[in-house]
Amino acid sequence: MAVRPCARTAHFFAHHCQPPVLAEGALPKLSTASALDKADAVDEFVDALPDAPHLRLGMIVPKRHAKRSVTRSLVKRQLRAGVRRHVHLMAEGDWVVRLRAPLDRKLFVSAASDALRALVAAEVEQLLAEAVRRRPRQVAAATGTVGT
Repeated sequence: MAVRPCARTAHFFAHHCQPPVLAEGALPKLSTASALDKADAVDEFVDALPDAPHLRLGMIVPKRHAKRSVTRSLVKRQLRAGVRRHVHLMAEGDWVVRLRAPLDRKLFVSAASDALRALVAAEVEQLLAEAVRRRPRQVAAATGTVGT
């Protein structure tokens, strides 16, 4: 969480970290034990280099903010669905979305009510739209279509 949030809503923060830039022909050091595993890992890494964006998602949904596991699962499902809708617009790198404020159990008596699902979906949509607006894709920057 050393990177400042690039977007925030009432309940969520989104953090983004650019992928490391590798020198031409350089590969990251692999820490696996066997040579076969290393060869497979290098092959997968090289195969993924040409066009595949480096995009990873981390989700932090702490128990102190969502006491029930059903609620935590609902939040994670909504986050994944929101990222799927925005993945083509998201910048490369590591994305971390975290629940930063408790979901009020008095307002949402049921652990997975429709009202809770709608609230989380709306906030995730708002969060990711703001994050995409603030972190345009590098591809768009290269073609000169930033800010669409």
